[in-house]
Amino acid sequence: MLTFKPPSSSNYTFFLLFLLLNISLCSAIVLPTTLTLPVTKDPSTLQYNTVIGQRTPLVPVNFTIDLGGRSLLVDCERGYDSSTYKPARCNSTQCSFAKVDSDACGDYCSKPRPQPGCNNNTCHTLVGNPIINHYTYGAELAEDVLAIGVVPIILISQPRFIFTCVESYIMRRLGKGVTGFAGFGHDSTISLPNQLALLDSRFTRKFGICLSSSTRSSGVIFIGSSPYYVYYPMIDISNNLVYTKLITNPRDLLKTSEYFVQVSSIRIAGQDVPLNKTLLYISKKNGVGGTQISTTIPFTILHTSIYDAVKTAFLKAIPKNVTIVEPPMKRFGACFSSKNIGRTNVGPDVPIIDFVLHKPSAYWRIYGANSVVQVNKDVMCLAFVGRDQTWGPSIVIGGHQLEENLLLFDLPRNKIGFSSSLKLQKTSCAKYDYASKI
Repeated sequence: MLTFKPPSSSNYTFFLLFLLLNISLCSAIVLPTTLTLPVTKDPSTLQYNTVIGQRTPLVPVNFTIDLGGRSLLVDCERGYDSSTYKPARCNSTQCSFAKVDSDACGDYCSKPRPQPGCNNNTCHTLVGNPIINHYTYGAELAEDVLAIGVVPIILISQPRFIFTCVESYIMRRLGKGVTGFAGFGHDSTISLPNQLALLDSRFTRKFGICLSSSTRSSGVIFIGSSPYYVYYPMIDISNNLVYTKLITNPRDLLKTSEYFVQVSSIRIAGQDVPLNKTLLYISKKNGVGGTQISTTIPFTILHTSIYDAVKTAFLKAIPKNVTIVEPPMKRFGACFSSKNIGRTNVGPDVPIIDFVLHKPSAYWRIYGANSVVQVNKDVMCLAFVGRDQTWGPSIVIGGHQLEENLLLFDLPRNKIGFSSSLKLQKTSCAKYDYASKI
């Protein structure tokens, strides 16, 4: 099986150009209707990153996956050099395509000479870094070459892919070598899946995210129609999903591209957790509350009152021979000795957590591999974080809970599918194979 290794800049450029030439010469090649992006987990930041080719000459650019991001967001101050970079001029088709308001266009550049990210008579759009919760309208819209290639099978090249340029200070707290975000937001025409589908009729506005729990093996994002295969054994992991409606949040301007679902209750060990259920719904007045899915936070955040109830119910359901201990780190609030915790094929044998969706029979089940984390040799902690969410979503489902699960985002049908743990099928997100795309 071929595995993905991030190539050097020169090798990556040569490889992409080589494939472009061969694809143009070999008309018999069947081009893919589904793309696969390898996704690695950074061990220090716990962020999920991918590599996409950009610019002329092509270079590999490291991006952090931002599920609710509006666009491909690039730090253009750190050596952005390309002969095909074109800023989106006011009243241009690029600005119209990106649905930029006319008042977000003009002369914003204060530097002595034009450069990527700093040109006059250009349109700007709202972008942000969700990791530091910083947002700005000072992002220049532009276009350049984009290429998605995975050695040695798949390649798509777009000569005029629209993205946004930002200054370096916005790209704080990203992993080493990461200089941007790959945005998958649902209501933005220039997010990665939406723009690819609009530019190339082979692709649909569907994508699946399958994050690996390991920092040593890659997970995958599928862009386009299913089936989505993993191997050994060969399984279409897009089968037998539990679907629920995609909820929008039009009241919060910073959240319009984010993915919300309706969680109606939480069960632990089969018992309903007593909650203030008004927190589970998005307020029609100010847009707060509800449940958001995020790839930019490592652990699920719960409103403090929800967290306290979940923590109490979880510890109550822990076997009596398990000792509750003081948390060894500030991040987690509920920890216990792991000495008497058994193991199953879906992780530590701890109480099952169900996020019940729009009806009691539709739920996303969270097993031990996703509900707890081993913080040292003898201690496990509940892998949820309590936080004051008065002015935000009451629940933000984070990366640890998403790992080894397939989430399928069907944007034309306005729904999201959940697989639950792939360990139940004795497979994982790392077992995908590009050879299936030949």
